[in-house]
Amino acid sequence: MPMEILTIPCRTDNYAFLAHDAASGETALIDVPEAGPILAALKDRNWTLGQILITHHHGDHIDGVAEVVATTGAKVLGARSDSHRLPPLDHAFAVDETITVGTQTGTVIDVSGHTVGHVAFHFPQSAAVFTADSLMALGCGRLFEGTPAQMWESLSKLAALPRDTVVYSGHEYTEANGRFAVTIEPENPALQARIKSIAKARAGGRPTVPSTLVEELATNPFLRAGLSEVKSAINMEHASDVEVFAEIRRRKDAF
Repeated sequence: MPMEILTIPCRTDNYAFLAHDAASGETALIDVPEAGPILAALKDRNWTLGQILITHHHGDHIDGVAEVVATTGAKVLGARSDSHRLPPLDHAFAVDETITVGTQTGTVIDVSGHTVGHVAFHFPQSAAVFTADSLMALGCGRLFEGTPAQMWESLSKLAALPRDTVVYSGHEYTEANGRFAVTIEPENPALQARIKSIAKARAGGRPTVPSTLVEELATNPFLRAGLSEVKSAINMEHASDVEVFAEIRRRKDAF
């Protein structure tokens, strides 16, 4: 049985996620932008929080950790390589280590690029990956610390996950990302259709996160940087995949 995953809007445009394994009754939280909405969701569903999984050190993903821990007593898990700038950890995990939420087993994936030491959590039994600011809906995170080569490698790992994977990313940036994506592939019919769907969802006050990996592979210009049609669209037919990704990222930064 897959986990029940609740998307929780936080702050201005952040998302946190509660992942509940009904078979065991265990619940995990992925990232903590702020405590209030998360604690309210736990109370509303009468779920007991057992652990907090942190993707990276930025304040808009960890600012609520102390309050949630003080209220729930949940254990905090984060990457050993990034532990010097994370909240105090009860368990520091290594890349490729497995973690469990009740009957569910997940894998820690290094997705450095946005930051060095950023991780994602893949739970294959639930067809879910929590990517925060690495792979995002119609986008990817700005490269604050990593290189284009690092981010392209990270995105390539995520692109190789099973096609039925659902992508739980960390921000509601999708509408703006769509406005940029169409400058790269204006003739992509799947992208045009997705932009219309996004506009309808946002007009109705609905989140565009999570998305599906299938959607991202068909429309996300950062995941598609290695395709010949994308290279042709930006006049980089003979460039390497990393070079094309870097150019798309450069354009997005200036957009």
